[in-house]
Amino acid sequence: MAARDRRDVHAVVLKRSRPYARTRAAGAMSDPTLHPHLATPAELQERIHVERAGQPFLIYRERGGRQRIVVLADGTLRVGREQTCDLCIDWDGRVSALHAELSRSGPDWLVIDDGLSRNGTYLNGKRVSGRRRLRDGDQLELGRSIVVFRDPRARQAKSTEVAAQPGTRPELTPAQRRVLVALCRPYAGSAEFARPATNQQIANELFLSIPAVKTHLRTLFERFGLGDLPQNEKRARLVQVALNSGTVTSADLAATK
Repeated sequence: MAARDRRDVHAVVLKRSRPYARTRAAGAMSDPTLHPHLATPAELQERIHVERAGQPFLIYRERGGRQRIVVLADGTLRVGREQTCDLCIDWDGRVSALHAELSRSGPDWLVIDDGLSRNGTYLNGKRVSGRRRLRDGDQLELGRSIVVFRDPRARQAKSTEVAAQPGTRPELTPAQRRVLVALCRPYAGSAEFARPATNQQIANELFLSIPAVKTHLRTLFERFGLGDLPQNEKRARLVQVALNSGTVTSADLAATK
């Protein structure tokens, strides 16, 4: 690809001084640690910040576990082991020198592997042949590395007006709010690697039955416009929205149970 074409790639790696610096993965992890429920509070805040901008982005972890986010804008992003690639995964011997490309086509992003890689590029477990359109939440496997594509525009389209506007606080009954606070309780003090409380933990704290907890949570998902999200994302996303909007505060989490 000509140097002039490569300059058209607008990939921003957060926490880098140069706005269009090439990503150099020190070693991406091949386990599912990109799921929201395994993220630290600081990582969740970073994701929220990026989602507010509304641009599609890639997210992965380095070998040491650090979260990395690459925001996509225009042009073509080259992925591979070569230093000249826009997203360089030079630690992974199973990644080809030029492994795959991500290219914008209108409002969509495509992953392209038209014989570029030796070991193949996999989209949600299926090998890519030619080009495939990416959807929010799609998982790309390149060698041992996992990169997840996120598109906040798709999520915002599914969300209600309440969920789409940070700072909006839906009306909750006292019982619903107690369940919400209990769900967020593990995040007190910005605890690292916190996860939303389980149904059993909430039930034990509030002296409720498990079915009652589930009923309150279903209502909360709808009140915050999260009913259309995948089931394994709803709880962590509800915590994000509750903390970001101020519906649940640090004082609430620190209060005596």
